[in-house]
Amino acid sequence: MSINLIMSKQGNKLDGSIKQKAFTFLEKLSTDDTTPGLHIEPINNSSDPRVRTGRVDQQYRAVLFRLTSDDSITYVVHGIWNHDEAINIAQRAVLTVNPINGMPEIRDVEVERAKAGLAPQVTVLEVTAPESAPQEPAAHPDPAPKPAPAGSAQAFRIRATESELASVLGLPEGLAARAVTASSEEELLALPTNGHEWQGLALVGLASGMDVHEILEDLGLESSSKPERIETLTDDDMLERLNHPSSRIEFAPIDGVDELRRVIEGGDFGAWRVFLHPEQAKWASKHNNGSFRLSGGAGTGKTVVVLHRTKALLENTPAARVVVTTYTVNLATALSRDLRRLDPTLPHAAGLGQPGAHIGGIDAIARQVLRQAGSQLPAVSQAVLGTSRIDVGQLTDSTKAWRTAINEFGDQLPAALKTPRFFEAEYTQVVLPARITAKDDYLRVRRPGRGVRLSRTERAAVWQVVEAYRRNSHIDGSLDFQEIATIAAAYLDSVAEAGQGRLADHVLVDEGQDMTPAHWQLLRALVAEGPNDLFIAEDSHQRIYGNKITLKHFGISVQGRSRRLTLNYRTTAQNLHYAVSVLDGGEYQDLEAEAESTAGYRSARTGPKPVLKGLANLTEELDFAAATVTRWLEDPQIAQKETIAVLVRDGRQRDLVVAGFAERGVTVRAVDRDQPKGGTPVVMTMHRAKGSEFTKVLLFGVSKGSIPINLRDFDYSQDELKDALLRERSLLYVAASRARDELVVTWSGEASELSPRQT
Repeated sequence: MSINLIMSKQGNKLDGSIKQKAFTFLEKLSTDDTTPGLHIEPINNSSDPRVRTGRVDQQYRAVLFRLTSDDSITYVVHGIWNHDEAINIAQRAVLTVNPINGMPEIRDVEVERAKAGLAPQVTVLEVTAPESAPQEPAAHPDPAPKPAPAGSAQAFRIRATESELASVLGLPEGLAARAVTASSEEELLALPTNGHEWQGLALVGLASGMDVHEILEDLGLESSSKPERIETLTDDDMLERLNHPSSRIEFAPIDGVDELRRVIEGGDFGAWRVFLHPEQAKWASKHNNGSFRLSGGAGTGKTVVVLHRTKALLENTPAARVVVTTYTVNLATALSRDLRRLDPTLPHAAGLGQPGAHIGGIDAIARQVLRQAGSQLPAVSQAVLGTSRIDVGQLTDSTKAWRTAINEFGDQLPAALKTPRFFEAEYTQVVLPARITAKDDYLRVRRPGRGVRLSRTERAAVWQVVEAYRRNSHIDGSLDFQEIATIAAAYLDSVAEAGQGRLADHVLVDEGQDMTPAHWQLLRALVAEGPNDLFIAEDSHQRIYGNKITLKHFGISVQGRSRRLTLNYRTTAQNLHYAVSVLDGGEYQDLEAEAESTAGYRSARTGPKPVLKGLANLTEELDFAAATVTRWLEDPQIAQKETIAVLVRDGRQRDLVVAGFAERGVTVRAVDRDQPKGGTPVVMTMHRAKGSEFTKVLLFGVSKGSIPINLRDFDYSQDELKDALLRERSLLYVAASRARDELVVTWSGEASELSPRQT
């Protein structure tokens, strides 16, 4: 008979010192449970006859449940403990299902008999949006309000009765009774859930205003009007429940030795590979009739969904051509690495347009397309730029080139328009998307969203500078990134019009908020319109590059196919509250031109409040920062030192911190394009940190003049300045939300106006 393993989330939480031993034990178990030395044994006086223990080594034993079907044996791994503790746990543990909602659960019968809770496996808190953020309307009417206690403005209440919590949602009666009498969110979320993560998530939902039906839908559960008699459940019944999508919150089947190793070694950082919230699993596998947009705050699992969706598409059609792309090279590298970690057996494409997953930064994909264009490139370039140049090997220094063109032909321009920033934006948002090659076309073109009104005379003067920019680039034999992407899109459209098809069957986009108009034209040109064509993950609050765009302007319709993730898995509630507060005062717009709010964001984790520390000068700030990192390094729970990060605004600050720490005897490593590695805390820019997560994060130099950087030095117009300030706010939000457990924010002198003073 074959032997299968199902890992519980508790079983995934292993101390670093026993991970290799655990892997060796479970590998042997999955091959042959009669292997000498495993000692898979039942327990005398156990509450569940299916419970077993196995010897990991002389000190540790595993607690397992053995389920038998006609052709296989399945072991559910509850966890690994010291010998005596493991025996005690095994005697009390029962593998069962919730009689109301069918969720598999491992229960402690002694605790339930005593009607007293253990410390929860995960304590959960909601992160409320800043007061200025609009609140989402309730989907169902609230129950009648409870009377407020004397002296209070308004009593806290949940949108459910005790009976609904017990008989519809399936919470234990004692927990249901305490939930409806909780006087605050903090009291509600501190209630013990006996290690049942789904119950903790249900409390999060109640705290954020959901009713029991919304929570059931969110968790992928169904309430039964006829509770199951759990004492009659067979092993086959239990296996069916364990394979239900909702059970992936706490239980995950392990497919092979390679996946077992990834699960064991990944721990909390790798839990996303196997434990999925039903909402994430839904969007990873759902068939869409067209393009789909998934939004959500930092840490809500958008990238996780992109990776699992890539896996699902290729498992369904191994020969499919799946392109996965994002804005930067570093993020693309991380996507490629994590997809291999998720499933090393997935086919990877040898090149663009080949079967399998092709992962790359959007600019790299654009250049690959042009390399395929061959002899057709001059004609396409002529149509887009008005010149048939074909040398794509040299990149234009666009800021320098615009400044030169302005100096040569910008005499008739108002002072506010004589900036490289204005021309870069005008070129990428108006001229290139419309593929304008003549002055008369520019004089007539619409300029939606540009903010700066231009008279006919001013347009003519702008066009003179554009022509000079193109002419100088032609002489240099160079193209800028946006020109390359626009030409690539035009080439792909021409090939498709000639009946030769598109290069991809499915395109998945991560960090979509940072893509430019040229990028969206290229993305649209890569894949034909149809089912599951484009899948877009974005968070407008993390837009740290580029400008606002609207998908429908580029032939991408997601009407009725947009959803939002709100549950944060990475960041503690306290850290997320700080990060969200950074956004207060900014006005954000999503890719459908709708206002974007942080209302409803909540966290599944809790921890200490962020430390906000102002110092008198740079020397004192470096002293404090070095001492903080030293303290973190002494924490025995930090198994991987590179999960400690110091984040700064720019490369100059990064190098200053590395040198300052070295003077104080603290070894850290500057990270630019390379990946964190080698057991040393890292120092990187806030831009570079995007897409990463760390156990502990120190934001260094969050001072006035550092972030926001002195934007006036970059010659912004008023409209551009407003948008640039919004990006600076987003950058600090991105940096703060990299921290999983502990966040420290330091500055010297006066603090940045973007940083909340309290958390």
